[in-house]
Amino acid sequence: MTMNLTTLLAILGGLVLVAVVAHGAWTARKAGPRRAEQLEPLMDGQPRQEPGLHPAAERAGLDSGLGDPAAGHDETVPVIARPMRKPSARIDALIDAIATLTLEAPISGEMALSHLPGSRRAGTKPFHIEGLNASTGEWELPMAGQRYGEFQSGVQMANRSGAMNEIEYSEFVQKLQAFAEGIGAFVQFPDMLDVVARARELDHFAGDHDAQLAVVLRARNAAWTLGYVQQMALRHGFVPGAMPGRLVMASAEEGAPPILTLGFEAQAALAENPQQSSLRELALSLDVPQTPEALEPFASWQEAARGLARDIDADVCDDRGQVLPLQAFASIGQELGTLYRALASRDLAAGSLAARRLFS
Repeated sequence: MTMNLTTLLAILGGLVLVAVVAHGAWTARKAGPRRAEQLEPLMDGQPRQEPGLHPAAERAGLDSGLGDPAAGHDETVPVIARPMRKPSARIDALIDAIATLTLEAPISGEMALSHLPGSRRAGTKPFHIEGLNASTGEWELPMAGQRYGEFQSGVQMANRSGAMNEIEYSEFVQKLQAFAEGIGAFVQFPDMLDVVARARELDHFAGDHDAQLAVVLRARNAAWTLGYVQQMALRHGFVPGAMPGRLVMASAEEGAPPILTLGFEAQAALAENPQQSSLRELALSLDVPQTPEALEPFASWQEAARGLARDIDADVCDDRGQVLPLQAFASIGQELGTLYRALASRDLAAGSLAARRLFS
């Protein structure tokens, strides 16, 4: 079961919805831009930070084999004194290639920190190095004051930059090998050809199941000032984002990406007097794999598009300026149901930590 964005749009008869902020040509109008009314301040005096994306993934941990004589553990040590390995929150075998590092004896967190590579990226792919805390049995990023009996590292095999290639994997191996030598560990890497093949398959799946939807809100008559746009957007739950030219509908989940993004020309936000700016187009976008289906982000996207269009006197258009009929939203909603099911069947449900990492 596969569906890509091209197939989705073909069903709509060629209407192309893309997650790219539309930079329309500024057109001189006789009517001046619509301005905000004198209402209560948009903010409470404190800058609003847009929720950030913290790469992470939830996966079941490996059974440590504690209490099993065949596993080679000293049965004279009570089981309660040997903590069970708890699953990692950052490394996921679904999307990461995992290397293991074994030690003859535990080392300090300070020693591990002193040998960490300066950059935990291999090309465009991030990787993590975790230590197994000798006291708690938890995988964690190395910290001072702790001791670690073994380490593991996971490098992400694919993201929106594409699949991991041989050069990126070689860079990962080089950086991790240097870390292993520094702490006196023996490192075991997965086979490069196998990793690259898995990365390509994962990238192919992601490409077929990615969907970033956007509509353009285009002024019918008078243009808008930035203050007016902010005022109207606030009524629909949007607040300023961390980046200029972005208003966001924030998620209630701490650290989660925004549910919706309302984009406009960034120069308007950076202007010396932004309230004198003149805007004629806004882009309302939804990054489907980033938000759980249970939050009904598509319904929020559709409702925001219609509500904002009504309040600011705008047409809802595709990126070519064609006004979208109501049927377009219904067709997209049906196709998204298929997309959500396909993602869930791969244990990459929309909004899950693994999906957020893969589709980033």
